[in-house]
Amino acid sequence: MIAQPAFRVGNLPVYGDTILAPMASFSDVPTRAIARSFGSAMHYTEFVPANALLQPPNPMWRRLDQHPQGEEPLVFQIFGSEPQELLAAAQRVAAWGADIIDINLGCSAKQVNQKGAGAALLRRPQLVATIFALLARHLPVPVTGKIRLGWDDEERNFLEIGRVMADNGAGLIAVHGRTRAQKYRGKADWEAIAALKQAVSVPVIGNGDVRTAADITALKAATGCDGVMIGRAAVGNPWIFARRERETLTFTEILTVIRRHLAEMQQYYGPQPGIVRFRPHLRRYFSGLPLKRFMQPLLEAADKEQFDYWLGVVETAVPGDEPLPTLQKRTWFPFPKT
Repeated sequence: MIAQPAFRVGNLPVYGDTILAPMASFSDVPTRAIARSFGSAMHYTEFVPANALLQPPNPMWRRLDQHPQGEEPLVFQIFGSEPQELLAAAQRVAAWGADIIDINLGCSAKQVNQKGAGAALLRRPQLVATIFALLARHLPVPVTGKIRLGWDDEERNFLEIGRVMADNGAGLIAVHGRTRAQKYRGKADWEAIAALKQAVSVPVIGNGDVRTAADITALKAATGCDGVMIGRAAVGNPWIFARRERETLTFTEILTVIRRHLAEMQQYYGPQPGIVRFRPHLRRYFSGLPLKRFMQPLLEAADKEQFDYWLGVVETAVPGDEPLPTLQKRTWFPFPKT
């Protein structure tokens, strides 16, 4: 039986309704590979400034790398505020294998907003219309956008922005249910996501306050959105894409994925840089477990040999077949006797 797509972006089918969010320093090639193996159906790259893509090769270009085994559909996310610059950058990277080009209208970082980009675009609906009309007319792939609800509570203009985007060629809208002023504070407004879904004819991806597998179902039921984008809750917990609650995991399952993820990091970044870049992920994989005494030597491991040694120490000390709720009740695990 042929699976039916959950939704389409233009003519491009997407087979699944959970999506790894674009996150600076996290949505890289290795992490996307792990997320995809658990069911993430569409991936966004880390965002890249359009002007960096029009310069000679530089480190920003690497953010648009793809896994050698393929990542279709892959969304290249770029940001900027000049329509012609965005078009030139999008045309260049479309030739690099992008399935979709996404314009970031949601970043709340001050250094991005001061340049008129990211969430600052929400304050200029006519400029948004110009950008999407231009890109939709000239790009060979669909153009989409990720937004917030507005600049602040006084400027919650997400319905206007959403209609402007859809009317000017956007193939999908992803919406974080907070304003720029909120950043990640407060509660995400799922009712607003539902209102946007009702207001536009293109697919809508909901984002915000999805922390568990149950939240995926709850967000879809509350909003009618076509897919659910998961960011911070997926770091150290790729099982969420398979709709498995973290409490159902055993420690052995966590160690297996840690080893896989580290191997992906080292293959992509190199042996030593891969170890260093994996450290924030390791903290999240072990989050909530009484493993503090093991963390320092693991985080200080200079190479894979040292890391494997200390991970083996942890594996010897901690029962691998017990579910996490049982392990979380422990106050600490002793170092094994040698």
